[in-house]
Amino acid sequence: MLNKQLIFPKEMRLKVLKLNDSAVVPQYEHLNDSGLDLVSVDELEIPATDSQLVRTGISIELPQGTEAQIRPRSGLALKHQITVLNTPGTVDESYRGEICVILINHGKRPFKVTKGMKVAQMVITPVIRVEVQEVDKLSHTSRGTGGFGSTGTTARV
Repeated sequence: MLNKQLIFPKEMRLKVLKLNDSAVVPQYEHLNDSGLDLVSVDELEIPATDSQLVRTGISIELPQGTEAQIRPRSGLALKHQITVLNTPGTVDESYRGEICVILINHGKRPFKVTKGMKVAQMVITPVIRVEVQEVDKLSHTSRGTGGFGSTGTTARV
């Protein structure tokens, strides 16, 4: 568990409101982790090839200029074929509702989500906002319009 003695700038604090008595405040498990663990307050079963909404029992107030990305846990993906359906899920800075995770079971067996289970990770990241400008043409590049799989071909047209 992360050493609680570390000092974080006030403007980079994530405020967490527990909406449920069994909710767990997200934490970094190790000092250099990029993701905070999200924990289920639900007991449910996800049938094979199906998806379910899993509640975390928390809402958050993000630091200004950031978003939260909800990402899968690699262990659940490897061992049980469980992943986040809309990965990465985006939580906008102004959202104050409950953080929920849409899990999908790509496996062949039902998967049980238990209360207190780590189901996803949340990464807080800066957001760059841009001015959108409609133009008549874009600048030329060596790649051009080469799309899916275009860098794996030997001949270029």
